[in-house]
Amino acid sequence: MIKKIISGGRIGADQAALDVAIKLGIPHGGWIQKGRKTQRGILPEKYQLKEMPVAGFKERIEQNIIDSDGTVIISHGNLTGGSDYGQEMAEKHNRPCLHIDLNETPLSIAPSKINTWIIKNNIEVLNVTGSRTSEDPKIYKDTMNIVEGMILLGLIGAKPGEHLTDYDKKDYLKKLPIPPKTIDEAVERLIYNFDLEDKVKIANMKLNDLMDLPSNEHAYFKNALDLLSGNKELLASCRSISKEHVYNEDDAIFVIMEALWKKLRQTHKLRVVK
Repeated sequence: MIKKIISGGRIGADQAALDVAIKLGIPHGGWIQKGRKTQRGILPEKYQLKEMPVAGFKERIEQNIIDSDGTVIISHGNLTGGSDYGQEMAEKHNRPCLHIDLNETPLSIAPSKINTWIIKNNIEVLNVTGSRTSEDPKIYKDTMNIVEGMILLGLIGAKPGEHLTDYDKKDYLKKLPIPPKTIDEAVERLIYNFDLEDKVKIANMKLNDLMDLPSNEHAYFKNALDLLSGNKELLASCRSISKEHVYNEDDAIFVIMEALWKKLRQTHKLRVVK
C-alpha cells in the first residue's frame, strides 16, 4: 500500500490529497516553490512541504516527479498548465503516470482504477496533483473522495479491479491507524515516519536546537500524533512523566521531542572512529 503521499501544495487536487493523508495518518510531504506561496497566500504550516530554492513552479513539479514512485493527475477534462507539464516530466524521468479524467472515469470507479495501477507499478511514494480550485471548483472535494477511497482499498489489501463496495465498511475502518496513546507509542510512530537522514539529523542535534525548530516542523509532530484533534490519552501520558506543566499540545510536543531525541541518540548518534 501507499507509504507516503506528496504533492506541490496547490489549492485544489494537491491540497486535497495532503488533507486526506493528514486525516488518515499517512505520512505526507513534497516540494513547494520558494516562499510557500499559493493562490490564497502562504501555505499553512500543517502541510509539511519543503521549499525549493527557486520561485518557479516548474522546478517544484519536476522535483516531486523525481521524488515519487509514480504520479496521479486528477482533472475534469484535458490537462493544462502545470498538470500538463507534470505529465511531460513523468515521461522525461520514466516515472509511471496516471491521468484520471473525471469526465470519462466515474468518481465511484476512480479509486479502484488508481489502486490497480499502484499494484501494477509497485508504488509506495505517490505524487498527487491536478487541477486548481480556481479553474475547477469541484476538484478539491472529488480528489478527497478518490484519494481516501484509494487509501482504504490499500489498507484492506484489495486486489486489482476490486471496489470499496466489494467490502463491508467494518473491513477497512478497523484498518485505519490508531493515534498513539503513550509517549513510547508516539516516539515509535515518529521514528517509523522518518527516513534515515531525518533520524541521523535529529540524533546529532543539540536538544535546545531541536526545541527551537521552526513552528511548521512542530506542526508536523502535532499532525502525526493527532494532537490537533485533542489526543487526551497522549496528553495525559506526557503529564505523567514531565517535571513541567503540560497544559496543551504545544507543551506535549516538547516532552515528546525530548523523548524522541534521547531514543535516536542511542541508535543514530554519529561517533568518531579512531
